[in-house]
Amino acid sequence: MFDTLIEKLNNSTYITLETTPGHSPVFLPTIEKIAELELDKYVDGFSTTDNPLAKLKYNALFAAKMLQDRFHKPVIATMAMRDRNKIALQSDLLGANEADVRAILALTGDPATMSDQPHTKGVFEGDSTLLLDIISAFNSGMNYAGKPLAQEPKHISPFAVVNSYAKNPKTLQKKIQKKIKHGAIGIITQPVYDVENAKLLLELKENANRECCPDKKKGEIIFGIFPITKLRTAQFLSAHVPGINVPDIWIEKLRVAHERGAEEEYKIGFELSKKLFEDLKELHPKIHLMTANQFQVAKDILI
Repeated sequence: MFDTLIEKLNNSTYITLETTPGHSPVFLPTIEKIAELELDKYVDGFSTTDNPLAKLKYNALFAAKMLQDRFHKPVIATMAMRDRNKIALQSDLLGANEADVRAILALTGDPATMSDQPHTKGVFEGDSTLLLDIISAFNSGMNYAGKPLAQEPKHISPFAVVNSYAKNPKTLQKKIQKKIKHGAIGIITQPVYDVENAKLLLELKENANRECCPDKKKGEIIFGIFPITKLRTAQFLSAHVPGINVPDIWIEKLRVAHERGAEEEYKIGFELSKKLFEDLKELHPKIHLMTANQFQVAKDILI
């Protein structure tokens, strides 16, 4: 299952769909919605988020296990450094390994100050590269302290993230290079909204691979896509989310459509998002689709 996903990442069309577990003790309704729309037929795998924005959600590893069991497709489970020390990280990896949750997206995590839980403190023993290093140790049959494990774990596939935009492209290249150096095989970008931006990211990835590890396994860029169907979403992402660039033409078209009504606003936003998906798929068919669990939008984009 995971071998097929990595083969697609390296040599074929690769599409994954993000799921966000809810503030609930049950994940099944999310699974049922995916099944109802038959979304599993349009993607190569899924991902599960890990308490995004430091808000309490259902566990990403358990959600990944449930998705895999239902759809028999690999799931990339996110693990954030914010909430775990080295002991907890490794313990979770050991349990996930036997449950065959073996694709891990390493995140530093949003600040604990954003949490909805009172007086929450972040752990942050390291950034996401620490988790990538732990995974490398596990893949060598030992824990992070260098002690051999009682039984060698099944191979873990490490993923990472990177911003999609920076005023200084060299900054992005250094970040991509750092993730590749620490073992990431797939690097998911923040949402991309411009083909020229996407071309630059591919160039930076090639430079990073060449400078970092010319004789080793390469890291691959995966374009993040987050469809925009509302003007306020475009304005928020543009003004308040670092590392994302929403082109002025998108905002202007959505502004004009917004004045004509909600239906026209959605229509224009969807058309822009659908064309972006098709253009990026033609350029570099490695895509991670994020829709904040708006799965009908996901299906409309994918079909």
